[in-house]
Amino acid sequence: MASRPSERGPPIKRDFEYIVLGLGGFGSAAAYWLARAAGREVLGLEQFELGHVRGESQDHSRIIRLSYHTPEYVRLAKHAYAAWREVERDSGEQLIVRTGGLDLGPAVSAIPLTNYSESMATAGVSFESLDADEIMRRWPPFRLTDDIHGLYQAESGIVMAAKANAVHQRLARAHGAELRDRTRISGIRADAGEIRLEIDGAVHRCRRLVITAGAWSNQVLDAFDLRLPLTVTQEQVTYFASPELQQFAPDRFPIWIWMDDPCFYGFPVFGEAGIKAGQDAGGKEVTAESRSFEPDQDALGRVTAFLGQRIPGALGPIIYTKTCLYTMTPDRDFVLDLVPGHTEAVIAIGGGHGFKFASLIGQILAQLAVDGHTDHPLETFQINRPILQLENPPKRYMV
Repeated sequence: MASRPSERGPPIKRDFEYIVLGLGGFGSAAAYWLARAAGREVLGLEQFELGHVRGESQDHSRIIRLSYHTPEYVRLAKHAYAAWREVERDSGEQLIVRTGGLDLGPAVSAIPLTNYSESMATAGVSFESLDADEIMRRWPPFRLTDDIHGLYQAESGIVMAAKANAVHQRLARAHGAELRDRTRISGIRADAGEIRLEIDGAVHRCRRLVITAGAWSNQVLDAFDLRLPLTVTQEQVTYFASPELQQFAPDRFPIWIWMDDPCFYGFPVFGEAGIKAGQDAGGKEVTAESRSFEPDQDALGRVTAFLGQRIPGALGPIIYTKTCLYTMTPDRDFVLDLVPGHTEAVIAIGGGHGFKFASLIGQILAQLAVDGHTDHPLETFQINRPILQLENPPKRYMV
């Protein structure tokens, strides 16, 4: 597409083949993979500063794992690892730290471990089944009763969230993309096979719009007369300065997920001089505008009580508690699809567990934008699936 002349200096480019709206985890990845295909025809837009903490994609670490509740997710996770390896090769920087991963919980729980073991077996992923004694033998900080069992998968670990976003952005620019932060969109309109965006008082056009807006997704979808039954919650993680840090080093202690309701998760020492732990999907419902950055003391109390019972050596003075947002569909499956009736727009929503897939989802979004299709099966993630057509759908977050 052509550039518009400016009164001073070189022409300001306002027309692009591809515009990415939102530069968190998914959007930064989409800008990177699109730039590999289309270079200067890619524009990425972020309403806040790059690397801001108002959304879902910041902090030192996110869990990456092959252990998932359906074979489809396990297979997708395999491709996610491959995408991250390609970014590591392109950047020359490490983004994945392997620690091994432990899913554990009671024999009868709200999140059955059999769903995970059967899914990994179906997808050809190796794992170990462990009883409580073996878990405590391998990782002495755990304090478990005989009714606890677990699954260990050696490839699990940490994806460096903030660093990964910055690397995606740096590489996108290196491949020719233009990224703008602190940019507000005042209008979006689909018109004759293209998208027109009002950006800082000027009209920009693109052939394909990639929507990676997280908690602001429905505000963008309003332009397409579409609204999804999304729930936004304010979640948090806490770093504890354990007095036994050596026991929680990444080469000695795994990432772990307690598979019950409530569901807790945690990390070995990484990024701070302490372990990190939180409750999954335990936060209060908010909006992107109404959320606060103040820790929820009730949620902190639940995490502290769990650690005190199951991993008491992890507790220590609180370094800080960090808040973030989850944008969840009622079934907690992703949305990854073209916008109905508008093939010029594609959208991704992560359901509060998407960062491990971020580079792969960026790659898939680029394929959908450039080619109109992808070889990855996306039936589960269609935007018009029945549960997303309900005004007040049942919510199932423990999967």
